[in-house]
Amino acid sequence: MRVLVEADGGSRGNPGPAGYGAVVRAADSGAVLAERAEAIGVATNNVAEYRGLIAGLEAAAEVGADVVEVAMDSKLVVEQMSGRWQVKHPSMKPLAQRARELAAGFGHVTYTWIPRERNQHADRLANLAMDEVKSPAAKSPAAQSPAAEPTRTSPTAWTGATGAPTKILLLRHGQTAMSIDRRYSGRGDVVLTDLGATQVEAAARRIAKLDGVDADTPIIASPLTRTAQTAAAVAAATGGTVATHDGLLETDFGRWEGLTFTEAAERDPDLHRRWLSDTSVPAPGGESFDVVHRRVSAVRDEIVERHAGTTVLVVSHVTPIKSLLRLGLAVGPSLLFRLHLDLASLSIVEFYPDGNASVRLINDISHL
Repeated sequence: MRVLVEADGGSRGNPGPAGYGAVVRAADSGAVLAERAEAIGVATNNVAEYRGLIAGLEAAAEVGADVVEVAMDSKLVVEQMSGRWQVKHPSMKPLAQRARELAAGFGHVTYTWIPRERNQHADRLANLAMDEVKSPAAKSPAAQSPAAEPTRTSPTAWTGATGAPTKILLLRHGQTAMSIDRRYSGRGDVVLTDLGATQVEAAARRIAKLDGVDADTPIIASPLTRTAQTAAAVAAATGGTVATHDGLLETDFGRWEGLTFTEAAERDPDLHRRWLSDTSVPAPGGESFDVVHRRVSAVRDEIVERHAGTTVLVVSHVTPIKSLLRLGLAVGPSLLFRLHLDLASLSIVEFYPDGNASVRLINDISHL
């Protein structure tokens, strides 16, 4: 029998009160065959996600499955169980080993990453489990004392978000010759102009002074030269190091690359008109905004997994930055056409371990 296992786990605080959820479905009909959910005390997100996977595999074995398709929104667990990433953390190794032992009992097992919105059943079960865990802080006399209350108003006070957020600083690259002429500039590898270099140096000085930014702050950039130059300027100011990620590349504009808006509209009038009103329509020989949003969503999940509760700088392009802001605002694709982002602009979005988010800044160019 072939089944689909959907699993999830979460921690409110990372580490904090944690729980997992898993559901087993018949692959042909989608019918629910088994559900699992459990509060596991204080743990990290990654531990909870592995526990969810283990529970799902155990439930799949109980219903007699021989072929299992695992779907999770944890990039870390999927990549590690697929053998593409190493399991380095000591607390993860026994959990990964247990999951592999269970997987060996089936005829075939596959692991697929899915966006969080497609994992709602397991997510709901995990949250119900977390609701059963009382935070240790709530039992502490100091935590109950009025003197222990924060003196600064937190955005979580009215959003209901819990846990330490992953703060992502979003920096757009500086000016290039293509941006001067307002040409479609996607995968074409162009360099910063002299003004562009000046812009990113100013942005770098600004970022280096922000709270939570130091030499240990991860800097993750699109691999194109204009973003690499921008990221290098920040690294020089903070003492940090730069890693690149293909998921942060700009939209592939295909045969419109290098054309102005007017030139593209004249060349492919019907297609250009549909492209501007339907984010599922790709540029000729390129990709759609929906495709970009899906790959950027995966990058966001990866960053939150790997750098939970810390500050991260992302250096990218217009569309990926808009996509990350869109995720923070939980709004539709119309934001892509209504939001303007200047060159070398800074935006900030925070993603909380419980799924909430807070956009703190958009298109700030006060440093220029």
